[in-house]
Amino acid sequence: MNEFIAKSNKAAKAKTLAWHETLELHELVAFQSNALMQLKKTVPDVTDQALKSLYTTSIHAIEKNIKELISFFPRAPIPYEENLTRNDEGFYSGSLLGLAKTSVRSYAIAVTETATPELRDVLSKQLNAAVKWHGQVYNYMYQHGYYPSYDLKALIANDIKNAQKALTM
Repeated sequence: MNEFIAKSNKAAKAKTLAWHETLELHELVAFQSNALMQLKKTVPDVTDQALKSLYTTSIHAIEKNIKELISFFPRAPIPYEENLTRNDEGFYSGSLLGLAKTSVRSYAIAVTETATPELRDVLSKQLNAAVKWHGQVYNYMYQHGYYPSYDLKALIANDIKNAQKALTM
């Protein structure tokens, strides 16, 4: 048993992230970078001071999260480049993809929590529509080079560029 724990601890200190860790890291950085840009674009329009304070606190927390997370990208199982550019359509479509993905997850959870058959039917129908919507947004992003999902090197480069853009806004 102690030998297993020692091997696990050694693996945990590895210089390279596992593939699944890298993909989860990508999801978190991409989602939070888009959210951060949205918050920074919105906060000037917030007039209620208590709400503005919540926005500011949220912005600082997400900035801290992103900075901590992107420090792990050099340990991804592939090299990355920092000179990839993205335009506003990449941001807008990324925000839309995050919303679609969150909708799919939220509907999936709601379906499992519903006891009323009629409501379950409606939620299931809306879940299927959300999955279709997610596919449409993903296809748009993939076709326009905003989500190079089959190229991990480009995917991480996009994440880093997007995170740096969000942090410097």
